[in-house]
Amino acid sequence: MPGRRSPMSGDRSADVCIVGGGFTGLWTAYYLKRALPELDVVVLEREFAGFGASGRNGGWLHAEFNWSREAMVRSHGRETVIALQRTMQATVDEVIGVCARERIDADVVKHGVLRVARNEAQAQRLRGHVAYERSWGQGAKDLLELDSFGLAERVRINKATRGTWSPHGARVQPAQLVRGLADAVERLGVPIYEDTAVREIAPGVARSDRGSVRASYVLSCLEGFTAGIRGHRRRWLPLNSAIVVTEPLAEAAWEQIGWEGVELIGDYAHAYIYTQRSSDGRIALGGRGVPYRYGSRIDHDGCTQRRTITQLTRVLRDMFPAAAATPIEHAWCGVLAVPRDWSPVVSLDPDTGLGLAGGYVGNGVVTANLAGRTLRDLVLGETTALTSLPLVGRTVRSWEPEPLRWIGANTVYALYRAADRREARGLARTSRLAMLADRLASRRRPA
Repeated sequence: MPGRRSPMSGDRSADVCIVGGGFTGLWTAYYLKRALPELDVVVLEREFAGFGASGRNGGWLHAEFNWSREAMVRSHGRETVIALQRTMQATVDEVIGVCARERIDADVVKHGVLRVARNEAQAQRLRGHVAYERSWGQGAKDLLELDSFGLAERVRINKATRGTWSPHGARVQPAQLVRGLADAVERLGVPIYEDTAVREIAPGVARSDRGSVRASYVLSCLEGFTAGIRGHRRRWLPLNSAIVVTEPLAEAAWEQIGWEGVELIGDYAHAYIYTQRSSDGRIALGGRGVPYRYGSRIDHDGCTQRRTITQLTRVLRDMFPAAAATPIEHAWCGVLAVPRDWSPVVSLDPDTGLGLAGGYVGNGVVTANLAGRTLRDLVLGETTALTSLPLVGRTVRSWEPEPLRWIGANTVYALYRAADRREARGLARTSRLAMLADRLASRRRPA
């Protein structure tokens, strides 16, 4: 755990008050101060910078979509959605560029993203995904389809029959990235007040247990922790994700596995996993643990339930039998924000000065950077390509009250897991249970 920065001591004023010291808040502060150095910007953080999902995620810096392009086409047009796709891809390189400029050592390796199919139903979804991406102009240079032999040349995964590879992804060490970013923000002259819990946000003011900040702009950058702000408990659903990390594998195990390109690896399951090979020879694998806690509660400092660790360890060893004898050394969990329509939001009301960004549904390492640059443009009153993107200014309805929220979220993930079990036992098509879960969640997936 890093040393804590000092909390705020009493009331103060600023031009911009950013609530939340994760990726979104820090990127917003970074780009605002670089664009306008005289701007008085402050960051308020309840714990320490990077405490939440920014510091404890799977280290996926990737440009994949989690939202419905068809819905955005209806409201914004096809060319705008294609522009968003290209912007996401360019954002991967933007983050890498900042790491180089600010000398942030985050173990960045850009060798792309592999997604594998481990049964016939997943293989069908893989083929559908490739066809869908081709319809959006993604050629073989942007999305390569691999047969079992082509996949095995990169990495040998038990039961994997096919795969796809995209160049638009990089491995990062998330804690090192967020800490390095916080240091860069401080070098620009932005104070980061830690141990400062904001309880209420209103036009012109953020009220915390350490005093109030009065500012022309107050930006909520809390993502999965948004429910802790008065009146915002139902805005986004804090979905839980967990990860396990092995001890460093022996060289003989790596010779069996391969994975010399250290690509990010995911699959085509409904309750999907995400994994990376770390710089010191570990395997980190994550997925859904306890998906949602009643009343939008969050985990206790990242502590992971034993059954979740057991479940993820079983998946890791099934995928990589050569790692079966390697102990699990670390495990943690965190929350990510899910809007009711599963699509991210960036907004700023020029009349009240209240801004908001989040709802990344697990794609926050890249999308937070895009959101930070977009908030910069909105605060500065500039009309740019970013402020015209489909995620800007959207209105999303709130989630249902309890107990419906708890019943719905846990039912959806129970259905996804049941669908995965049926498909693993030989069902050669996407299970209807997964389709039902998508309808219950209002989730639109192209393939």
